[in-house]
Amino acid sequence: MMDALGTPQTLLLLGGTSDIAVSIAKRYAADRPLTVVLAARPTERRSAVAAELGTVGCTVREVDFDAVDHASHRATVEAAFAEGDIDIAVVAFGLLGDAEQAWQDPELALELAQVNYTAPVHVGVLLAEQMKAQRHGSIVALSSVAGERVRRSNFVYGSTKAGMDGFYTGLGYALDQYGVHVLVVRPGFVKSKMTEGMAAAPLATTPDEVAELTVKAVRGKKSTIWAPPLFRLVMLVLKAIPTAIFRKLSF
Repeated sequence: MMDALGTPQTLLLLGGTSDIAVSIAKRYAADRPLTVVLAARPTERRSAVAAELGTVGCTVREVDFDAVDHASHRATVEAAFAEGDIDIAVVAFGLLGDAEQAWQDPELALELAQVNYTAPVHVGVLLAEQMKAQRHGSIVALSSVAGERVRRSNFVYGSTKAGMDGFYTGLGYALDQYGVHVLVVRPGFVKSKMTEGMAAAPLATTPDEVAELTVKAVRGKKSTIWAPPLFRLVMLVLKAIPTAIFRKLSF
């Protein structure tokens, strides 16, 4: 159970090698001893993250997770909850892909849809099942501002995030009666390994900054946040632009 200050004892990271997920774990570990269930593919990167979290006071348990292996998801989630309740589960996996290739390559488009939408929905239902039973906890879904209004420049990725965002928003409504909280986080461009080599976009942020906002939002029981917060106003403006003009924008 979370303590009186809203700090968890147990944290599940689905997509546990995500820079944002790791930063969230470190932020919580700074406040109290923390057990982290690190769910990711068994790679050198996962081992390195587990060792890194161990140096900041986390007790780490590694669980295998593969977003595209749908048949394994139930076993992954059940293994994560096998040793007791999970206070916070972070859905942090995703795939950016090449924007121009994605709408012309059916296999890449399918992979983006499976990793960014199908798998998060499947995992979300499984997490909801577990948290309904324990009648407490928070689910944090790392979405994207790209899903708020899909742009020509990355519409395949944006469409998958739009679907994922809508699912977790609705899941929050459904789980409220069971004492379970859902937070949707909508970052803009994050300087991380996922965007390495790309030119930073305006209002670029960092994993640590997203983590700080996320921790505050979970404690405040917020349902949606933007990172940085100014993006909320930016998206209000973008959504107000008429389609005839918006479709011609190059960004």
